[in-house]
Amino acid sequence: MDSAAPRLWEHAVVTGGAGFVGSHLCTALLDAGTAVTCVDDLSTGRTENISALLDRPGFTFQRTSVIEPFDVARPPDLVLHFASPASPADYLRLPVHTLETGSLGTRNALALAHRAGARFLLASTSEVYGDPQEHPQSERYWGHVNPVGPRSVYDEAKRFGEALTTAQSGLHGTDTAIVRLFNTYGPRMRGYDGRAVPTFVRQALAGEPLTVTGDGLQTRSLCYVEDTVRGILAMAAHGMRGPVNIGNPDEITMLELARRIIDLTGSRSEIRFIERPTDDPAVRCPDITLARDKLQWEPQVAAEDGLRRTIAWFRTRTDD
Repeated sequence: MDSAAPRLWEHAVVTGGAGFVGSHLCTALLDAGTAVTCVDDLSTGRTENISALLDRPGFTFQRTSVIEPFDVARPPDLVLHFASPASPADYLRLPVHTLETGSLGTRNALALAHRAGARFLLASTSEVYGDPQEHPQSERYWGHVNPVGPRSVYDEAKRFGEALTTAQSGLHGTDTAIVRLFNTYGPRMRGYDGRAVPTFVRQALAGEPLTVTGDGLQTRSLCYVEDTVRGILAMAAHGMRGPVNIGNPDEITMLELARRIIDLTGSRSEIRFIERPTDDPAVRCPDITLARDKLQWEPQVAAEDGLRRTIAWFRTRTDD
């Protein structure tokens, strides 16, 4: 990946840095000359995501749970808080851990940033909008969320994290930012994490039926990880508080996504319809006007290109 960092920080802490998006952030920051401390408890992250970074100058891996107060060896000037189970398979398996990471973990990451006088960026999610009644979703929309449904452990953890970040900034003057990430995909995703792209790619490459939930007409907006990382670092550099949507405004139905992946993999797989999960959003599409106007950011990687790169990476896998 080309360097996506628009400004040189001296030292960044990335919580959840061994995860999917977090590991790409670590790489981009190192490529820009920033020293990086990756903090991860490996509950969902994987050391193989950062294995190529372990011997690079300036990179430190610290196996730590952010649920407990923590510190790092060198004061940072940037803290990127990405620690959290993010896939349905993970947050349904780790419901209390997900809530504690979004609450206690956010508090502890904010405390680290405040002590160091660092800029703090919270990775929030489009899931704060729930099953939206506004379409596309702008940052002004308050959401339509079931606070006690099976998905609530993730949705409410992120909503609380946003509230805590906002309160910390107002009360203590901590330099904070919030990005709401929409569906991101690319290399280093896990084939069994429950998200559509890795699930469909894994199934297509194995010649298995692609399991589309419901009638498949629910939509998502897929942003390639390289574009997502550029947006995150542009927000970190800007100084704006947010929240700001980072995502691709091009919608696609899950049925069309499944068909496209079958075509791109050359698979003979069929499509099988299964029951749709409870509270599964019917639509998901970001309004990125704010990111375009303030950050001069928008996605650049076309869906076909991003899916081809992702498929090529999954072809090298044997254990996902």
